[in-house]
Amino acid sequence: MQKTFFSLFFLFAALTMTAATSYDVRDYGAKGDGQNLDSKAINAAIEDCAAHGGGRVTLSAGEYLSGSIRLKSHVELHLEAGAKIIATDQAGAYDASEVFGFPEYQDGGHTYFHNSLIWAEGQTDVSITGRGMIDGRGLTRKDTETAGNVHGGSIGMGDKAIALKLCRNILIRDITIFRGGHFAIIITGCDFATIDNVLIDTNRDGIDIDCCKFTTVSNSKINSPNDDALVLKSSYALKKPVICENILITNCIVTGYKVGTVLDGTYIPEKVNWVCGRIKLGTESNGGYRNITITGCNCFYSSGLAFEEVDQGKMENIVVNNISMSHVHHYPIYITTGCRNRGPKERTDVSTARDILISNVFADDCDSLSGIQITGMPGHPVENIWLSNIHIRYRGGITHPVDPNYPELDKKYPEIAKFLGTCPAYGLFARHVKGLHLRDVSFRLDQPDVRPCILTSDVEDVQYDNVITPEGIFRPQ
Repeated sequence: MQKTFFSLFFLFAALTMTAATSYDVRDYGAKGDGQNLDSKAINAAIEDCAAHGGGRVTLSAGEYLSGSIRLKSHVELHLEAGAKIIATDQAGAYDASEVFGFPEYQDGGHTYFHNSLIWAEGQTDVSITGRGMIDGRGLTRKDTETAGNVHGGSIGMGDKAIALKLCRNILIRDITIFRGGHFAIIITGCDFATIDNVLIDTNRDGIDIDCCKFTTVSNSKINSPNDDALVLKSSYALKKPVICENILITNCIVTGYKVGTVLDGTYIPEKVNWVCGRIKLGTESNGGYRNITITGCNCFYSSGLAFEEVDQGKMENIVVNNISMSHVHHYPIYITTGCRNRGPKERTDVSTARDILISNVFADDCDSLSGIQITGMPGHPVENIWLSNIHIRYRGGITHPVDPNYPELDKKYPEIAKFLGTCPAYGLFARHVKGLHLRDVSFRLDQPDVRPCILTSDVEDVQYDNVITPEGIFRPQ
């Protein structure tokens, strides 16, 4: 009898504690009817939850029209199955963007955070979870903020779906984001972040990890036909160069289908402009990248892997393994340094890249524009690049000779399709490289191509071990 009493007491206490730490936004006036603006009620629930030490703020099934939602420390914003936050296009519904003194060193999307649908700055233990959806219907996908907007100020529209700055211990899990605006998710200057099992079908960038440490992106599916899918950056958004380091990207799928066709299951390939999908390091790269692992990812109807250090940072200790690519736009692998130097003019650093290992990559139906490109700068070579067990099938079909004097990147934006043009080699082009190691690499063609398979210039310490071209084992002249 006594044992039963205590069991019932502890069960009641546990249920009471759970109820006490869960805050339903409808209790604060949210309608969830898709017509009335619910952000005031959602924010009231978050404030109350935070004031009581934290807990879960719940959105049950319904459509919640919303402007800016401000996350607080120790609060989990939980979207139950059937719940949808819809970004409004109502003027004045979003918070004013903050004051920033150096807007010319990065795009406005990296500069301003407060004018987002869901945002937090300087918070700890922040979570966004659940099987619900964030629909950025009213968000802009344009670069609406300019370098002249030094003093911030509202532009009247929301810019990003989720924007977190200088936060620690972040969890974003299980949610779906449709039409995420400029960025579906951006986290800047954040430590110990986990983004897991997220589905994104968006009209600009999918996930941007900027100036962050100890971050994992896993088991996520990102469709971004008009921009980058999953990108690491190290912008000047923290008013100083900050390296992006100790990052793991694993078991993710990147695609470039038409917006909305992943969610509705029709999977219509989008017409490609200058970029489509892809996993990228860059372009914003004031601080650089270090200790980055990308493994077990699939890329379909997207651009390939792009590792770009062009703003005086360091790119080193990069490991890529077990990547499958199909219907690849523009190039399968692109590693480059340049001197765009988008940062304070008094800096004297030179962009560097070294110690990059890429292994176990299969890619088919690759664009004839370019093979693998690995390029440094004159006097500043890319160092120690390892390509192992890589097998690529290209479309080929180039019938006219291509000038082997390929343009140097120099100060240009590092985009092959837009600024460099057709590569003089269909399989691999390497220039200004010290230490290039190829082992168990094969290149195939669907159609004949007049260009050489492999072309190198200013490359020291190059090793070929079982490199196979359509003509057989490659033996340098």
